[in-house]
Amino acid sequence: MDDTSAPPAPDTDPRGASQITDAAGPTPVSRRRRTVLLLLGLAAVTSATALVIGLLSWAPDPPEPARPLTVSEGERLAAMRVTNLRDLRAGVRVTAGTGAARTELVGWVDWSRPLLYLDVGGPGAGPERGLLQTAGPVVMIRPDPAAVPTPAAPPLVPPSDRWRLHDLPPGRPLAPVLDLLLGLAADRPDPTPTPPHGGARWVARDTIAAEPVDVLQAPLPTASGPAPASAASTGPTGDAPDERPRYWLDRDARLHKLVARLPGVGPVTVTLNRADRPTLRPVDALGGRPGLPRALTNAEQNRLTRLPARLRVERGAALTLTAPVGTDTNLRGTGWLSWTARTAYLAVADLGVPDRRTLLWRDTAGLGRADVPATAGGGGTAESPGRPPLPATPGRAWTFTRSGADDLSLLLNTAVTLDGATGQSGAPVRIREDVAGGRVVDVIELPAGISSVRYWIDRSGSLRRLELRTGPGAWAQLDLTPAAVPRLGKAPRPAAATRPTGKPRPAAGRRPGTP
Repeated sequence: MDDTSAPPAPDTDPRGASQITDAAGPTPVSRRRRTVLLLLGLAAVTSATALVIGLLSWAPDPPEPARPLTVSEGERLAAMRVTNLRDLRAGVRVTAGTGAARTELVGWVDWSRPLLYLDVGGPGAGPERGLLQTAGPVVMIRPDPAAVPTPAAPPLVPPSDRWRLHDLPPGRPLAPVLDLLLGLAADRPDPTPTPPHGGARWVARDTIAAEPVDVLQAPLPTASGPAPASAASTGPTGDAPDERPRYWLDRDARLHKLVARLPGVGPVTVTLNRADRPTLRPVDALGGRPGLPRALTNAEQNRLTRLPARLRVERGAALTLTAPVGTDTNLRGTGWLSWTARTAYLAVADLGVPDRRTLLWRDTAGLGRADVPATAGGGGTAESPGRPPLPATPGRAWTFTRSGADDLSLLLNTAVTLDGATGQSGAPVRIREDVAGGRVVDVIELPAGISSVRYWIDRSGSLRRLELRTGPGAWAQLDLTPAAVPRLGKAPRPAAATRPTGKPRPAAGRRPGTP
């Protein structure tokens, strides 16, 4: 076959293909890609321009102006204190005052008892720095001058030692703050504020713990209800309307926050944690943990009736005294009690006078006292005094009386004679079950004149503690530990003075020098 007749081979040079494509122009796919990119860039520029214009021209919505309360808001404010009482307890954090006088409180409030259990701190805490419990007018503190300035939540089970009765001095900011916290509960609704003279208004909306609340302005409540309307502008909370107290209330009339001004204190902020509601245990001086009082069972009544005979078999016990008996008077004591001799002998220290001791001798003839230096009265510390010296030495320091009417004398008289076990009027009441000396006991209360006595009797019938409600309203404790009692000897009564023999004794009924 002739080679000259074959058709020419196709051009396979890639450079030739490229030259052909460029000559023909961009393909349709390439044109579409360029168009999309151009449109996206234009959209981005437009969005950015609109955003800048919007930011430059944006202004927040004006806040809603303050106004009188609606009927619903007024009803919630009126029900606030009843709601607190219904909820029983809440966690609390308080800041009172400013600067070096600022006092901070952290703990809980139990409106049902009522009871406050707080850790006191801040630069203005002063002598109250440490733990505090208060029930009504009775204030117990556990001072801790070395505590860190910032308070923390107290231990749920309070320490058992170093508590003392305390009188809040005038001018201290703590007293009005405690009154404010306990005054936030009532057993009936307050009168509903009525505009325009109710002294209350709606201020703003807010959120606390992810819960919407209304901020309301109103006078602080008093013992009988809200403060009068005149206090809205002039009164203890400030002279201007904006200084009136503010309440952060939710839809269920639960208070979450309170800001106010108190005379002599300054600004006070109270924050409540409604979810923090543990059961609080009062210290022993405030009566101990709550119980369910009821009548005695037959077994309990039998142990109470047989108590004097049981103690005569035990013969005696070692004593430990803890007695808040007066304003800032806190006694600690140790000693012995002999039921066979019906005698008690103690060394007692006053925490306010740590270098002195009072020796007490109580028997059937009366009560003797001797004020001596601590070294001569058994030594030890004021918080934990040593036992009294044996034998009790007579001397001029001793004074004896037939009987005493003070709280300590009544407590010792009950321990020595045990008349209260069977001879008191009124029915005994079992307060609760408790533990003393590692033994389960029944706490039984009996009236004792204008006061009350509690007997802590274990299940074997042994007396483990006596408690007496003292004049200030606190409880004094006399703990008894069965033990061998040393021979106490005779009462340390001073020897009778002898008369001079040089002159005759006047006849009865005649004055010296008369015929």
